[in-house]
Amino acid sequence: MLNTTTLNSSNPPAHPQVTINKKEHHTQYIYGEKLTVTPLGAGNEVGRSAVLLQFKGKSVLFDCGIHPAFSGMASLPFFDEIDPSEVDLVLVTHFHLDHCGALPYFTEHTNFQGRVFMTHPTKAIYKLLLSDFVKVSDVHVDDQLFTEQNLLDSLKKIELIDYHQEMEHNGIKFWCYNAGHVLGAAMFMVEIAGVRVLYTGDFSRQPDRHLLGAETPTLSPDVLIVESTYGITVFESQIDRERRFTQMVTEVVRRGGRCLIPVFALGRAQELLLILDEYWETHQELQHIPIYYASSLAKKCMTIFQTYINMMNDKIRKQFDIHNPFVFKHISNLKSVEDFQDNGPCVIMASPGMLQSGLSKELFELWCQDAKNGVIIPGYAVDGTLAKRIMSEPETVTLSNGNTVPLRMSVKTISFSAHSDKAQTEEFISTVKPPHIILVHGDAANCHRLKQALQTKFTESRVYAPKNCTSVQIMFQGEKRAKVLGQLAMKKYEDNDEINGILLHHNFQHLLLNEKDLKLYSDVCCSGVKQTLLVPLNDNVPYESLIRKLFQNVTVEYRSKNGEVKTEQGTDSMDTTTDDTSVQTSTSSHTKKAPIDFADDESTIITIDGVVRLELKLKEKTPCALIEWPSSSANDCIVDGICNLILYSDRTLHEDILEEGKDELKMLYCIQQMIKEHFGECVCRLSEDKEIEVIDPSQRVLLKISSMGEITLCEDERMRGFLEIVMRRVFMTMFPLPTMMGCLDDCDHTLHTH
Repeated sequence: MLNTTTLNSSNPPAHPQVTINKKEHHTQYIYGEKLTVTPLGAGNEVGRSAVLLQFKGKSVLFDCGIHPAFSGMASLPFFDEIDPSEVDLVLVTHFHLDHCGALPYFTEHTNFQGRVFMTHPTKAIYKLLLSDFVKVSDVHVDDQLFTEQNLLDSLKKIELIDYHQEMEHNGIKFWCYNAGHVLGAAMFMVEIAGVRVLYTGDFSRQPDRHLLGAETPTLSPDVLIVESTYGITVFESQIDRERRFTQMVTEVVRRGGRCLIPVFALGRAQELLLILDEYWETHQELQHIPIYYASSLAKKCMTIFQTYINMMNDKIRKQFDIHNPFVFKHISNLKSVEDFQDNGPCVIMASPGMLQSGLSKELFELWCQDAKNGVIIPGYAVDGTLAKRIMSEPETVTLSNGNTVPLRMSVKTISFSAHSDKAQTEEFISTVKPPHIILVHGDAANCHRLKQALQTKFTESRVYAPKNCTSVQIMFQGEKRAKVLGQLAMKKYEDNDEINGILLHHNFQHLLLNEKDLKLYSDVCCSGVKQTLLVPLNDNVPYESLIRKLFQNVTVEYRSKNGEVKTEQGTDSMDTTTDDTSVQTSTSSHTKKAPIDFADDESTIITIDGVVRLELKLKEKTPCALIEWPSSSANDCIVDGICNLILYSDRTLHEDILEEGKDELKMLYCIQQMIKEHFGECVCRLSEDKEIEVIDPSQRVLLKISSMGEITLCEDERMRGFLEIVMRRVFMTMFPLPTMMGCLDDCDHTLHTH
């Protein structure tokens, strides 16, 4: 959208309000708009994260996950509440299924036409985890959300983004920061029309053995959408947590039991493997007890972690210079239960982490009735999952075959989930200072406890905890700025100065530019009209000298037959003459004052104001002037002046002026010729008295026109009407403009009064 505008720094218009910041050369517009945030999942629950942001006609979906406690269509976010075709962007924060598991369904089974972005590690692991999810899903083939082919098709639509890489789509700016949590996890900052929204996803400010903590954004968001997974819980220190974890493991194996640690295949598993491998290395009495990493993806997962080693912390990168820290000395891979020889105490990490299916569930059902064995839940367990149920240590559990058996194995919990606790969340909020805080990804109890705590601590911020499909609507009264760029920004402005330029509005950005800067700062196609005019010349008239006297800022080039060019730069004085100019030739590197030899000049090219080009071709067979200029009101005036100068300075163009009275005869002659076309057998003659007479075969005078323009018609009423029509047509042809301006009325008056 292009508008030409004039802004006044002293008296701005009332609607919209405009002010000018002299230091930054910005114009500011005050506006009011409504921003809407709707959880389609993860509202007062953990699972199927999908948060929809809508503002200014743009829509962004943060995450697209499934609920681990449900299967089939019931595990999806509430996509039926929206029109997927209106979603511009899907931004996936990390590879956990509760954040990305519904993406193949959304891209392949809905009318979504937007773009999808995630980080490099997230995409690499996404393919592995979703492929494994399709294979191990405990549902009928008809109830599967998507197929392997759907997954492959969705991969083609995923685009990559690096940390801090700013991108833009359809007027939406977005970039991401490291979120900690797992490898490749990102927090996304989205900016629409100057309003910034930060979605943290799952994040952790606490660095661990292989990952950095979440970054602090350099810009404060207007809206912060933050997780509330652990509510008001405050985590123990990393040292205490690791010590307690290793104690839990050793208690089980020292009593001769099997220790099951259900984990997700990627993420916290690698952290726990690093801890156990280091602990086994320093405790020789435990080294005869095997540790297994039981996942069908184990080897591939480790390859991915090795690939993206540079996205981890300094400790891991330094270790990698010596040896690969993810090639473990005391840990072996286990692909299936069939490959496992259950001969005594051992430690097995198996996926998935919620015990809802797969290898971890098989091992749990094998060992749950033996009191020597133990299970350690190292992360958050979602309501409705087997992991959550056994945390309350029930007396019995129901197996996959429907049998109910006693639960005798010990059940311990410890948090290694790399989420944010109350202290981390409060510290993060106090740093970024958002005026609006929206809590997601937490059960109802944790959400509301954290909401109350944040409202008490941050009284200047508003805190929301919406349920699924419940929208938070926020009105913004902020600034929309128009940046003054290019030539306009080079000037210094004072009060009462006017800024004249083109206001360019594109994707919620406003730029005030000089028209010459449009190509530089925008993709607006600029075009102009170049005009060319050929005017005859008289080679005896000194046109160059006349033009120098008429115009300022004149440059003259002389081109000889042999191609030599001589340039003469004029001054801006009306009295400038050829002798007062400095001449520079193409064969000389210095400026000199000297008369110009015109003998061999083929043509003279005069440039006025650097835009109007006049080529005098006086040596041509028919001398002429070729005038070329980009059309504009100023340039057109210059060319008008040149044409007037040429035409009025050549007297030969006026030698054919008619003698007195001849112009009247010529007009009457033209009228006579036109009247003849309308009267067949009648005679139309021009008499010596300078009158036109139309005579019919009976010698009756039908029409008489004098040189003074007086018209006399015959008395026959029928003939008079015909004659009036004829004369009207003749006069409209002879004098079209005067006729249109009212002269025809005079003609009518003349016709009817004679």
